Amino acid sequence: MPYLILILVLILLVFGPQWWAQYTFRRYAKPLTRIPGSGAELARHLLDRFEMQTVGVEKTEVGNDHYDPQSRTVRLSPQNHDQNSLTAVAVAAHEVGHAIQHQRGEALLSVRTRLVQFASAAQKFGAAALVVMPIAAVLTRAPSVGLLLLVAGVGSMFLATLVHLVTLPVELDASFNKALPILRSGYINQKDEAVVRRILRAAAFTYLAGSLASLLNLWRWLAILRR
Repeated sequence: MPYLILILVLILLVFGPQWWAQYTFRRYAKPLTRIPGSGAELARHLLDRFEMQTVGVEKTEVGNDHYDPQSRTVRLSPQNHDQNSLTAVAVAAHEVGHAIQHQRGEALLSVRTRLVQFASAAQKFGAAALVVMPIAAVLTRAPSVGLLLLVAGVGSMFLATLVHLVTLPVELDASFNKALPILRSGYINQKDEAVVRRILRAAAFTYLAGSLASLLNLWRWLAILRR
């Protein structure tokens, strides 16, 4: 029984933030006539307002809503791109918040971008090391080689997860220091502010949710190696 409880707690910790964020987005995704434009239209308007005409707005069919600093593009999921819901405008403003960080050359976003690139490379290296480990151990007949690859693989994947966690301040800044003040300046009704805060919190913690979910991938590899 204690083992089962531990598994349930771990599942809740890993998937809880992700479930909560997705639930929040879906809950407030209903189109509202009092919102005059779609997420894409608001994003375009805000980018022009902050003199970022060279930043594009695209609909993305794959992946989540995000700002791509390499191509200088705000990418929105189909629902948030096309609809005039509280979720759509809040998420659009959050991603524009990242574009503002980029335009101003804020150090946090620059560090986050480099860390994310490093995290992606680290995860690929970790997965490759874990695959090669048993083969290398057999070919070299040296347990130390296999152990070294195991430590390198597990360590790099765990480090990648940690890197995602430390970028959370960038997300909170985009939500509450950028998007919320903008939306409060005349883009949402006062009665909607509490809901928008929830959505922006979910947008900020989506990154955390993805990071925690990546821990499950690490656990799966460890479970496979123990067999």
